[in-house]
Amino acid sequence: MSGRQGGKLKPLKQAKKKGPADDEDETDIAFKQKQREEAAKLKALAETAKKGGPLGGGGIKKSGKK
Repeated sequence: MSGRQGGKLKPLKQAKKKGPADDEDETDIAFKQKQREEAAKLKALAETAKKGGPLGGGGIKKSGKK
């Protein structure tokens, strides 16, 4: 018998019951839809960033002196 098996076993946690407070109204649904749209926009921007190329046009400016 190893040290981890000794003693009383703890019971597994019970799944939480869903109550009437879990119902969503129109504002919650609209908020979640807005979050999905923003996530899709961010994903599209991430894909364009992976392709390479200039994103903002800024960066290190070099002087004309050599």
